[in-house]
Order: sequence, then C-alpha cells, then structure tokens
Amino acid sequence: MTRLAVVYHSGYGHTAKLAQAVADGAQGVAGVASQLIPVADIDKHWGDLEQSDAIVFGAPTYMGSLSAPFKAFMDASSKVWMEQKWKNKIAAGFTNSGSASGDKLNSLIQLAVFAAQQSMIWVSTGMMPGSNTTRSKPDEVNRIGSYLGVMAQSFVDAAPDIAPPPADIETARLFGARVAEAAVQWVRGRQPGRAN
Repeated sequence: MTRLAVVYHSGYGHTAKLAQAVADGAQGVAGVASQLIPVADIDKHWGDLEQSDAIVFGAPTYMGSLSAPFKAFMDASSKVWMEQKWKNKIAAGFTNSGSASGDKLNSLIQLAVFAAQQSMIWVSTGMMPGSNTTRSKPDEVNRIGSYLGVMAQSFVDAAPDIAPPPADIETARLFGARVAEAAVQWVRGRQPGRAN
C-alpha cells in the first residue's frame, strides 16, 4: 500500500475543502491510502509523515505568503530536515486565496523550496491551463492556469460551502490522483529486485 499524507492549514475552511479533494483524488487510485493532517494536530502525526511515501502540502496565501500556522509547521520540521527523514518522498502543494492572483505563486514556490530542502521529489499539476482563450468557461479545470501546484480562489465573503468553486475542487481532486499515481510509480521503482 502506498501512503499519501495531506498536511494543511485552513483558516476559514476553504483550504480544508481543497485538502479533502486532494485526499479523495489520491484515495481513488488503486493501492493508495490517503490521510488528512491539519497542522494544528501535527505533533500527533510526525510518525505518520515519516511512514508516508508522498506528502502534499497545502495552505492559504495570506498577504502574499503562506499562512503563519503552516510556516510554524515548516519551522518545526527542522529536526526532520537534519535527519533527512523525508528524503526521496514525493511532494506537491496547493494554495488558496481571496483574489485570482493573490500572489499565490509565491506560496507555491515556498512549498517547492521547502520540499527541495527536505530532499523530496516535487510533482507539478500536469494540467494545461483551463481559461486562456476567448472560448474558455469559468468552470474549467485549472482555470487559474497553474503548473507548479494547485491554485484556488475563494472570495473572502463566501462561506466554505460555496467556495472554492467546483472547478477548483475538481482541479484539486485530479491533482491528488496525479500525485498518488506518481507515488505508486516511485514506490514500485524502489522495490527490491526491480531494475531501475
């Protein structure tokens, strides 16, 4: 069984919806078990992360950067970094903000650099942008057009039951499946007796 963990922070519930969609997408891949881990509970789950084959990181973008609780989790992982406990695990990330841009790219770069410092293997979205022609519709997958990781938008006055929109939730679900498939391939390639 390939194990995938989704470690996330959600200030108002919007990013939690994305985390659930990522976990659901991963769980839909044969031979994969996914687990949601809110950063508020991280002290109970360091062992789970060590046992995971893939870790997907997710946080809202506040003021052009990752949220403070998620950054605290990153800082708390310094012992993991010193011992390289996540080396060669699959990594990926997602973020959400109130505006279409919201400087979310900066958050995804922070996540990718964090994964690189942990010696992890980063997986991109693998999706073409959904809304880049005059024929585009707002309900297309990857409507924000991100390659590095999933970007979603939740209007600040919208409750989590209506935001992020269905297109962003579906983007997150497909992304979870992609990361899970990459993890399965990665784990299979590391099994003893297989030619690499």
